[in-house]
Amino acid sequence: MDLKLGLKENWKQFSLLVLINAFVGGMVGLERSIFPQYAKEIFGIESNIAILSFITAFGITKAVTNLLAGRFANRFGRKRLLIVGWLFAIPIPFILMNATSWNWVIFANVLLGINQGLTWSSTVIMKIDLVGVKNRGLAMGLNEFSGYLAVGVVAFLSGYIANIYGITPYPFYIGIGISVVGLIMSYLFIKDTRSFVTIEKEVNDTSLLQNIFLDTTFKNKTLSSVTQAGLVNNLNDGMIWGLLPVMLLDINYDAQEIGIIAAVYPTVWGIGQLFTGRMADVYSKKALLFWGMLLQGIAILLFPFSDNFVFLVTIAFTLGMGTALVYPTFLSVIAASTNPVQRAESIGAFRFWRDSGYAIGAIMSGIIADSLGVSAAIIIIGFITLSSAVIIKLRMPVEKIFAKV
Repeated sequence: MDLKLGLKENWKQFSLLVLINAFVGGMVGLERSIFPQYAKEIFGIESNIAILSFITAFGITKAVTNLLAGRFANRFGRKRLLIVGWLFAIPIPFILMNATSWNWVIFANVLLGINQGLTWSSTVIMKIDLVGVKNRGLAMGLNEFSGYLAVGVVAFLSGYIANIYGITPYPFYIGIGISVVGLIMSYLFIKDTRSFVTIEKEVNDTSLLQNIFLDTTFKNKTLSSVTQAGLVNNLNDGMIWGLLPVMLLDINYDAQEIGIIAAVYPTVWGIGQLFTGRMADVYSKKALLFWGMLLQGIAILLFPFSDNFVFLVTIAFTLGMGTALVYPTFLSVIAASTNPVQRAESIGAFRFWRDSGYAIGAIMSGIIADSLGVSAAIIIIGFITLSSAVIIKLRMPVEKIFAKV
């Protein structure tokens, strides 16, 4: 079979992967708006650190799975990882519907972390394999668009259903449909893409990294700048996931209103990447990362200072735009800075640290919220996000290797 790199040349398989990633994102959206209320109503949990423990479990598990997925993708194949990831998703909604203790909820989120680490990593790697160099940013924008638009849509739907029918079991029926359809489509229609790496390797002369994990984490100025920003991005996302619904509950918003506000952020994040992904192919990646992290930090700092619905929706919109600027750019920079044979592992190392941010953010913001209050936690995370923008500005080299490829 004559294989060619390119988005146009592989549009059918690429489109299927975009659709699959929407189902992947939907599994996270299932919990996005309703979990603090779920914890309080079903289990009587009031402590912020206890509520956020499910995000901690999710973040740690997903981070470790990402690291392993990068290595396993080369060894066992991308499609196998995708299918195994969906198998871990099947029990999650059933556990959440029938949980008799909070430990079962933690276990469900361990499974969710494995599911997300395997499925999202494999779809990202496969899309990068297919498109080659030219439209890499656009490819990542489309990938993240589908995933995070689905997060927002399902977050709204679960909040809407919870407001009408109760916090359980009906919102979790969505998860059953998502996991079953995602598994069937992945098994029947997705093809492995490892053979495309050989094609790109023949024309790519990017230097090999001496130690993929250490270079991605610390030593390489470009890769490590992106990695710290990815960690902070998900650190603040973990805080928003856990504490924003708590803050809104405290000012007497109902589940449907919380669902709308919680959905605006990932929805704008998702849709925005249709445009920002392409921007990463054309404009300065360093500038996109700096302004994106700066916009995130400013938006987060504004959250505690209003209880007006329209203003809160506007802040969530702004936060989504900031995140849309950085998210496809992260992966585009990693892909542009690594040799094809090392790319999957470097992406795995980056995603390990990025998704560790969920756990770090949940633990940090939960402890601060319990000791100083929810508003203080949000403000501190906001300043950390601004600091990440400064690191991008000062440490990341002006791009010469990122010329319009």
